Amino acid sequence: MDHDQVSARELIAGRYRALEVAHEEEGRAVRLGEDLEFGRPVTLTASRLTALRPAVTPRRTVARILRESEAMEVLCPGRVATVLDVVDDNGVLWTVAERIPGTPLGVLLARGPLNYVRAARIGLGILDVLEAAHRRGVTHGDLSPGQVFVQEGGEVVVTGFGLIGTSVTQRVTAPTYASPEQARGSSAGPAADQWALGALLYAMVEGRPPFKDRGPVEATLRAVDRLPLRAPTNAGPLAPAITGLLRRDALERVPEPVVRASLTRIVNDDFDATAAETLMPRFQGAWQFAHRAGRAWGTPVVRRSVLAGAGLMVVASSVAVLVAAGQSDGGRTSASGTQPSRSGAPSASADRTGRNTPPPGTAPAPSSGTPRDPNAGFTPYAAPEGFSILLPQGWQRVNTQSAAEGTYRATFGTSGDPRTLTVTSGVRLGPDPVAIWEALEPSLKDTYTGYTRVGDIRRLTYQGRKGADMEWLSTVDGVRVHTFGRGFLTGDGRGYSLRWTTPVADAGNAENQRALDVFLRTFRPMPS
Repeated sequence: MDHDQVSARELIAGRYRALEVAHEEEGRAVRLGEDLEFGRPVTLTASRLTALRPAVTPRRTVARILRESEAMEVLCPGRVATVLDVVDDNGVLWTVAERIPGTPLGVLLARGPLNYVRAARIGLGILDVLEAAHRRGVTHGDLSPGQVFVQEGGEVVVTGFGLIGTSVTQRVTAPTYASPEQARGSSAGPAADQWALGALLYAMVEGRPPFKDRGPVEATLRAVDRLPLRAPTNAGPLAPAITGLLRRDALERVPEPVVRASLTRIVNDDFDATAAETLMPRFQGAWQFAHRAGRAWGTPVVRRSVLAGAGLMVVASSVAVLVAAGQSDGGRTSASGTQPSRSGAPSASADRTGRNTPPPGTAPAPSSGTPRDPNAGFTPYAAPEGFSILLPQGWQRVNTQSAAEGTYRATFGTSGDPRTLTVTSGVRLGPDPVAIWEALEPSLKDTYTGYTRVGDIRRLTYQGRKGADMEWLSTVDGVRVHTFGRGFLTGDGRGYSLRWTTPVADAGNAENQRALDVFLRTFRPMPS
């Protein structure tokens, strides 16, 4: 940060003297300093501001940082730096905080990689703060080694809340820790903090960030967005958690409770892979949690294969749950014609109107002479995101995950019922629904245990819009699952998918076929 270099003789805002440099990184410099007006030591952090949004003024930026930092200090006393002042000085934003005890994480990284147990302990400290922030609806969005201070006892202090949201790109400092969605210029959500946590863990065990600084900020951000991730080689049992967090799709990243479970296990038990396998039964209940999770169209959910390996079978089992969740919202249905699944369960096919036709051999319900209400047993549901649908009586939303710019996944179900329906919304999608599925399939094969596609991806028109169906089979904790999904585009690069997941043994029964018919017939997306 050449423009941040301040002589020890110069005063910032006429009262703060910057002394020695504690840490420097791309876009940020941390200095020890003193407040001459009150005679107290302070920590001065200089952040390079990119072009501000038109509605954002330096005064509003200062107010935001003070407001969010104060709120976070109340939520996490002693874990978030106490901000005393914020000064805009010729395009450099100086955050003045009480002297932060401890060493910047960047300084520790400059000495070489950390062992995975210490990295996990630091990661848990960061996660404590992030989870508190996300519960309040606050995203940090700007995490980097210069924003994390590690104290002698291992406690962690986090700084930098409030910087996010001030710039056009939503990224004001270290681009090597930006999430792919931020690198593309999208606004940041909690998933961006998940990525940053994964990137910090990666840097701690590997001694370098996942993507190196390429000089110009734009070049670094292009690398983050486009280049493949180099698998960590020194992470040991941390590898599954790291790779689960560093998933390019925001909705695919491992949820915070699963990350916490894996990091806690590493800190508490320095175990080997053999001992870990005996712990797998503890996570059998994960199926219920996982089965309630989901995925966005074109976004595979983390499966057992994602987290398996590296000796951390407990984490693998835990995330398999999430995996199952992914399967819940998982595929799109295809079926250009009616065809049996490879498991022996018949699959449904969609006609040109978008309605589902029963599989071969399914006898129509006998007529009683009185027309049956096609929606009997279903009740209207209006989502706060704007879509509406009829759901089986007693069903409710059981899981919601969201990312930037209206990308979300809402999963519906009820206790004791293994079936789930997931509605996902995506943005920046391509113009061809079939191509979206084709591009997704390689990752499905990598992330779904026992993945087998049923039939071909089928192009169709659904509610007057371009769509495509695909279905597949997979295995979750020994249970063979069938997923039908319909993806369709609504314009302006936006699209939805409906995912209906049932045990394979029940996939073709009349009740499940009727439910799918109701879902497809009554779903109404938010107007584009």
